[in-house]
Amino acid sequence: MTRETACEVYRRLFAEYPVVDGRRHFLDFHNPFETLILTILSAQTTDRAVNAVRDALFSRYPTPEALARAEPEEVEPIIRTIGFHRTKARHIVGAARMLITEFGGEVPQTMEELQTLPGVGRKTANIVLSQAFGINVGIAVDTHVRRVSKRLGFTDSTNPDIIERDLVALFPEEVWGEINYLLIRHGRAICTAQNPKHDRCVVADLCRYYRELGAGEK
Repeated sequence: MTRETACEVYRRLFAEYPVVDGRRHFLDFHNPFETLILTILSAQTTDRAVNAVRDALFSRYPTPEALARAEPEEVEPIIRTIGFHRTKARHIVGAARMLITEFGGEVPQTMEELQTLPGVGRKTANIVLSQAFGINVGIAVDTHVRRVSKRLGFTDSTNPDIIERDLVALFPEEVWGEINYLLIRHGRAICTAQNPKHDRCVVADLCRYYRELGAGEK
């Protein structure tokens, strides 16, 4: 796909899914610490499930210092409805402790430093940088972004690192922070894994998957 076509896809999706009050996320966080912790918890878990434990978690552990003093076994019951809750309890307590010992109690603002924290890979780091600090060094690739990008023709790969590379080559840096949000919105609403809603898709005429489906039916 050309950059011109990719940018037309962006324009249409942005019109279809407007960003309201600057909110380009699905998790209910309000500061960098909450952004980090909830994003770690969201791996392989629905945003709804994570948001459901938010208040209980942060009412008890509102700061890195408070969470760093906890034991993972104390956190587990609070997040037990989340998938892999035992592992994630260890991750968020470990991350809080590293914030205290290595980063002065603050969430770091570089890709390299964030990825030293337990439970933080490139996708999580991209989200934290973009949502907490407005720093866009890449584009987070989750299951929706992977599926929609492949179908549209943004990429030929299923590897998240390669997909991210292909996406940043197609789109100008100033919209990187919105691409993840728009592709997730489209993937959830229209370009679903099963039975995508082609008749309601605003970019169907630009979509490689849709063209190939049509060719196969001829």
